[in-house]
Amino acid sequence: MYNINRLKKIIMLRLSILVVVFCFPSVLIGKNAFESPKLSNPDSWTMIMLPDPQAYITFDRNQPLFDLMITWIASHVDSLNINMVVCTGDLVNHNYYLNPDGINANQTSVQQWEAVSKSFERLDGIVPYALATGNHDYTSLPNRNRQTFFDDYFPSHRNRLNLRVLRDVGTDAEGYPTLANASYEIITPQKNKYLILVLEYAPCDITLAWAEKIIKQQKYIDHKVILLTHSYMYDINRKNERIVSESSKLETPNWGEDIWQKLVKPSKNISLVLCGHTAAPDDWNGAVGFRKDRNSLGKIVPQMMFNTQALGGGWRGNGGDGWLRILEFLPDGKTVKVKTFSPLFAISPSTRHLAWNRESYNEFIFELE
Repeated sequence: MYNINRLKKIIMLRLSILVVVFCFPSVLIGKNAFESPKLSNPDSWTMIMLPDPQAYITFDRNQPLFDLMITWIASHVDSLNINMVVCTGDLVNHNYYLNPDGINANQTSVQQWEAVSKSFERLDGIVPYALATGNHDYTSLPNRNRQTFFDDYFPSHRNRLNLRVLRDVGTDAEGYPTLANASYEIITPQKNKYLILVLEYAPCDITLAWAEKIIKQQKYIDHKVILLTHSYMYDINRKNERIVSESSKLETPNWGEDIWQKLVKPSKNISLVLCGHTAAPDDWNGAVGFRKDRNSLGKIVPQMMFNTQALGGGWRGNGGDGWLRILEFLPDGKTVKVKTFSPLFAISPSTRHLAWNRESYNEFIFELE
């Protein structure tokens, strides 16, 4: 009898374990167990936001980390319905650098441009991408001119999917066409219309006038315009304030507050602003920023800064620990879910528990008006 009762207890215990495993798996594996990124709604579309890559590109030892991020994006285009990849600029650390010292960089400018170009090549023919130009993408001279090799390495024809959604092209300081000032159109199956408007670093007056003219066109009147530029606002540490000025001798530069006052605030259809640029060594509060302001029509405009380049060891660290942002645009045409994820940490079972940053400043929801 003793053995029969003991056997019954063992059977009941095993049945209880099975119930817990199948019905309440989080009890055993924990609330923080790793889960691969997935859509909350199968009809959503995703935009991936890449922070400034410059620290990945400056040193050849860091380059594979950026390659990993890009490869992860390419392999999740279908599962996350990725319609667009945006990058906040500073694609390289030096636009014209012939003799790296091994401390601030160990790659020449040509090597840096070739490296970042090769990384994005993995997305060609797979997903469109819009790239902003940052201050480091221009030649650093006493007068800080606007010479850049950006268009040499990222011409419009290199990615046929870019060309398919490219709508408008502006000009550079010398009057030549450039994708540093351009627009890209996304129309979802639900007929939600988006226009990604890319503006150069500290856009000059002529560029802002061009941008205003573009978004006022009748064909874009019903589009939600997403403005992508490099320098616009600060981080949490600096109270998410828009940038008022920077040390520069550029001709008619417009900083964040200028861009807000002259272009964003009066606009009827700019619904979101994305930027990078500012950062702080190994400090999340110096890597992210978010604010919402009412425009002249009373509509709320979210503005987001994301730049993790100094995480993972500071300015000369690994480039940013592989962090990127997943922006899920729900089919209602207004709700956006933001999540912050690292393919670098996710690739190994020993670090997967670090792959998501769930802090409120890195995982949140906002709406587009």
